[in-house]
Amino acid sequence: MIEELKDTAILNKVGGRFKLSSMIQKRMLELMEGGRPLITDTEGMTAIEIVIEEIKQDKIAADDGTGTTEKPKKKDPF
Repeated sequence: MIEELKDTAILNKVGGRFKLSSMIQKRMLELMEGGRPLITDTEGMTAIEIVIEEIKQDKIAADDGTGTTEKPKKKDPF
């Protein structure tokens, strides 16, 4: 098993196990269809290792359906 997946930090970064699984699947499909890795030095890495490293380096982020990658700002109640 890939050690990074045992750490809860990556789960908290993307918002949970389901989102992480979905992100990995979508990005791996892009790589298998010819997409280029967003990180350098991928020598000897599997596709899943590349995807996890891209997530750790904030090269890809979860799509929350709003069309933006920024977190929504909290409104000031006053």
